[in-house]
Amino acid sequence: MSFFRPVLLLLLALLLFGCNGETETVVTPPIAPANTPEPAGEAVATAAPAESPTSVVIVIDSTEPTAAAESGDVVTATEAPADLPTEEPAIVMPAFPAAANLIGAIRLVPVASGLWNMTNMAHAGDERIFVTGQGGQVWIIENGAVLGEPFLDVSSLTDLTDATERGLLDIAFHPDYSENGYFYINYTDLNGHSVVSRWQVSDDPNRADPNSESIILQVQQPYNNHNGGQIEFGPDGYLYIGFGDGGNQGDTEGNGQNPQTLLGAILRIDVDSASPYAIPADNPFVNDDNVRNEIWAYGVRNPWGLQFDSLTGDLYFADVGQDLWEEVNWQPAGVGGQNYGWNILEATHCYGAENCDETGLTLPIHEYNHDIGACSITGGAIYRGDEYPQMQGNYFFGDLCLGSIWAMVSNGDGTWSVRAVQPQWVSSVVFAADAAGNLYVGDRGTDTLFRIEPAG
Repeated sequence: MSFFRPVLLLLLALLLFGCNGETETVVTPPIAPANTPEPAGEAVATAAPAESPTSVVIVIDSTEPTAAAESGDVVTATEAPADLPTEEPAIVMPAFPAAANLIGAIRLVPVASGLWNMTNMAHAGDERIFVTGQGGQVWIIENGAVLGEPFLDVSSLTDLTDATERGLLDIAFHPDYSENGYFYINYTDLNGHSVVSRWQVSDDPNRADPNSESIILQVQQPYNNHNGGQIEFGPDGYLYIGFGDGGNQGDTEGNGQNPQTLLGAILRIDVDSASPYAIPADNPFVNDDNVRNEIWAYGVRNPWGLQFDSLTGDLYFADVGQDLWEEVNWQPAGVGGQNYGWNILEATHCYGAENCDETGLTLPIHEYNHDIGACSITGGAIYRGDEYPQMQGNYFFGDLCLGSIWAMVSNGDGTWSVRAVQPQWVSSVVFAADAAGNLYVGDRGTDTLFRIEPAG
């Protein structure tokens, strides 16, 4: 995820690809079977035949956005940008495979603006929304307003001088936050290296204790991009951490396929049983001396948007592509050990070679090509709220440059259906849910947080 992509690139992408007036269908292969790893810790998933299509994305031929909220629908923290599009889209959907509860279209309701360079969003089990900014601030949105003082400010601990993807990248609240007051952040320090640290709330529930940092994990980063930065507590109570391959074009250092480094991997650690952390006994590579025991899965380029389905426990995450392909990955609850293929594959395609050995690699459940004007996928969150039954089970994701938002659902038979539900104007950088299950998307172009609702 490149945060400072020029505005010109976005405008050119929209002009060149957003108004072609055509409806395109893109087919992607199925995910490889995800079997429980053997005790030795090897990833035993095998690739399914590439000619078996399972998911379809419809690129709609309209570039008009869905309508924003009517006056009085929401309380905004600051006045929403005056130039936000407001017209209903002329959505044209072709014949579509049967899918359980795939939403047709959405609208975006502005909740708060002035949130500079958002990187992620989380909740602490109550009605407040916590938003991280790349510059080092954690803002609280409460009752539709951004509180005047940040919950936490670590701007003195991070340096954005030469950064593209550095800074404060995510926040996660301990499952027992209401009792222990612990929360965790992922940021890059003044040397550009990744830091995961624990903090504690102060006596004021809207202010963190600025002197409470306890460093959990530090990882040296060779370059200033592909830092990953996503952290999320799973339904098992363990902390999951996504790290990119460390940067440079094509993963020249080979970190994605090197399980002896924490780069290019998703980690799973126990932050409760030992200091600074312990390795869960059921981690897939815990008995393998050739693999870092923290690793839950590997072979990723720059995972963005680790999100657990609160109903099933399944894990979804997007992985930002190199030159041509963006991808969405799915992992059944409690099953680790996957090798997602980078840099052997970019999505389902051999990278840097006409042929490659896909044995043991887990393929994405969906991919899309840059030739539609895309550049960097933003994953993603699944709706499990009660207010909108028509959105139930829909996983939403977007693309920073193209500006579209898609919804995806499982068809229940190993296949997935995908549909464009929001035309091209949102430079999405985060999708997340609040405590009630409502979904939000952060727009880097306007520094505005929107709530996702069904259109109409």
